[in-house]
Amino acid sequence: MITSLLAPTPVRLIPAQWRAREAAHHARADALTSAHRARRQRGETHAIEDFLFTYYPVSPAKLHRWHPGAGVTLEGAAILFDPAQDPVRADWKYYARTGAAAEDLTVDLAALWEARGKLISFIERLFTETLERTPSFGCFGLHEWAMVYRMTPEEIRHRTLPLRLGALDTDVVVESNPIACSHFDAYRFFTPAAEPLNELRPTRENQAEMEQSGCLHAGMDVYKWAVKLGPIVPGELLLDAFELARDIRSVDMRASPYDVSSYGLAAIPVETPEGKRAYAALQRGFADRGNALRVRVLDAIARAGSAAARLSDR
Repeated sequence: MITSLLAPTPVRLIPAQWRAREAAHHARADALTSAHRARRQRGETHAIEDFLFTYYPVSPAKLHRWHPGAGVTLEGAAILFDPAQDPVRADWKYYARTGAAAEDLTVDLAALWEARGKLISFIERLFTETLERTPSFGCFGLHEWAMVYRMTPEEIRHRTLPLRLGALDTDVVVESNPIACSHFDAYRFFTPAAEPLNELRPTRENQAEMEQSGCLHAGMDVYKWAVKLGPIVPGELLLDAFELARDIRSVDMRASPYDVSSYGLAAIPVETPEGKRAYAALQRGFADRGNALRVRVLDAIARAGSAAARLSDR
């Protein structure tokens, strides 16, 4: 269990305080998911943005839920709720009633650690080692090209989007550029013909030793790991991570071999020196944003560990 060097003081929020934060979270989450929800109602798909709700299986309803983080008591939250917005929070997983009348709620850290302790420790290690590792800015998004290498049109994942250079010239880009993908969950989607072209061999087992902050997929995955940490991650942090994943996903597809002009997006032609420079500049910005979020996630884990230790000492 991870604990802070300085144990945080327990926080109590009166209804006016936590309901204001919850309302702000609801409004922000609704704005972030409104386009996706509208398309879903119309039966439409979006090859770029749907990724945030399919590859990361987090529904808009789940993103809508606000959590205060560990060590925070929400006064009256067991009885105060808006059924039009969310069911009573007391029924949410990993919450416990507290207070003289059991009307207050706080995150049930004992239950959470029992269920997810190993995962929490892995995320802490992954983020710590990623922060310590020198980022690499030389992959140029070619993982997406390796995912379509030598594929037929019927085999390509996004069949509604044409290849910007065509199949033959796309293959030439893969063959004429070094491929150095460090992210297992990108590498595992390489085509069989592209796998041996990668300079690295990322696996699930060596993920913590390979992951680095210059990788766009590692940046997107900050959101995934924040989701997996459940209610110890404050809602504001979760939405910040979602926004980073959204912004990275757009760049990931703009630098891909797909023609995304139908979505009003300009290509980042990583097959050219100019495109490579533009991509690396964007990588650096995402690395900075991702690392700032990793620090905040690690702080949330440490706060949860300290709060859990304080409870166990009673």
